[in-house]
Amino acid sequence: MTTIWDPYDMGPIHLKHRLALAPMTRSRANADGTPGPLAADYYRQRAGLGLLITEGAQPSDDGQGYLNTPGIYTDAHVEGWKAVADAVHEEGARLIIQLMHVGRMSHPDNTPHHRQPVAPSAIAPGVPMFTATGMQDIPVPRSLGTDEIALTVDDFRQAALAAVAAGADGVEIHGANGYLLHQFLAPNANARDDWYGGSIENRSRLTLQVATAVADAIGPERTGIRLSPGATIGGLDEGPESDDLYRHLVAELAQLDLLYLHLFHFSSEALLEDLRALWPGTLLVIRSGRQVEQLGDDVARGLADLAPVGVAALANPDLVDRLSSGAPLNTPDPSTFYGGGAAGYTDYPTAASVNT
Repeated sequence: MTTIWDPYDMGPIHLKHRLALAPMTRSRANADGTPGPLAADYYRQRAGLGLLITEGAQPSDDGQGYLNTPGIYTDAHVEGWKAVADAVHEEGARLIIQLMHVGRMSHPDNTPHHRQPVAPSAIAPGVPMFTATGMQDIPVPRSLGTDEIALTVDDFRQAALAAVAAGADGVEIHGANGYLLHQFLAPNANARDDWYGGSIENRSRLTLQVATAVADAIGPERTGIRLSPGATIGGLDEGPESDDLYRHLVAELAQLDLLYLHLFHFSSEALLEDLRALWPGTLLVIRSGRQVEQLGDDVARGLADLAPVGVAALANPDLVDRLSSGAPLNTPDPSTFYGGGAAGYTDYPTAASVNT
C-alpha cells in the first residue's frame, strides 16, 4: 500500500514524500502587489513539505480581488518572488506560483485601478467582501468582451513567464474556488451566447485556452492546474451537468500532458474515481474539512498521488517533522489568517523550539 511517506517523482521534480503545501491567501503583500519581506521566511519555514504551492498571485490589475494579495506581472513582483524562490531552493524544496484571476470576486476599493470587476457575464455573486472600510457588497461585474478574453489569456501566459523568470519551478493555474475560470464553467455566472457560453464545450473553452497558452509558454512540465468540482464558493452553481462538464474538461486537459491536476474536491466519490481514470499524470486531491489523520487516505486508495495540506501547515511550519514523530500540532489562529505582520504568519513555534 502506498503511503504519504513514500517518495514520488512528479515529472522533473523528485519528492521525498507525498505531502505538499496547499495554496492559501495570506494578504500580506505590499500595496503594489510585491511579496512582502516576510514572505520568503514564511515559505522557507515550510520547505520540509517539499512542494510548496503559493498563495494566488494575480496576473493583472483586473485579476486582484482581495487586499494585499501578491501579483506576478511587474518587474517589482518578479524581484519579490525571486527572494521567495531563492529561500525555498536553499532548503531543497520546489516552488509553484499559483496564478489567480478572481474575476467578479473583487471590489473596486481593493484594486489598483478601482474599476468595476470583470466576469463572463454581468451577474453579481451575491456575497460580501472585506475591504479597507469593512465588509461591502460586491458590485455587479462588467462582462468581458471577446477581445478582452484574448487579452486575459495572454495575461496568464505573461504571468507564467514572469513566474519562471522569478525562479519558480512552475505555476498552478487557478480554475477553482469561484474565481474567473470557474465562473466561466458555471451557468449561473455565465450567460454568454458566444463561443464561451452555453454548452459544456463552450464553457470549458477559456480554461483550456489558458492551460494551452501557459503550457506553450513555459512547458507542460512546469504547468499545473487546480479545479474544484462541486464547489459553490462565490455563489456558483455548476448545474445538473457538473459531472459531465468535469469529465469533458479533464479529458481535454489530459491531452496537454501537464505537470499535475489539483482537485479541491466537493463532489461525489464516483466522479473522483472517473477523473482519476481520465487523468494519466500526477493528481493532487484536497477535501474541505479533511482532518490531519485523513491526509493519507486518498493516496492509500490510489485516488491521489499527493496530499496538499492547508491550515495545518499554516500553523505548523515543521508539519512533516511533527507528523512523522507524533508531536502535537499547534492550534491555528483564524484572526491572523489574512493581513497583518509576523503574528500568525512566521511566528508559529516548531516542536523543537518548544522542547528546548
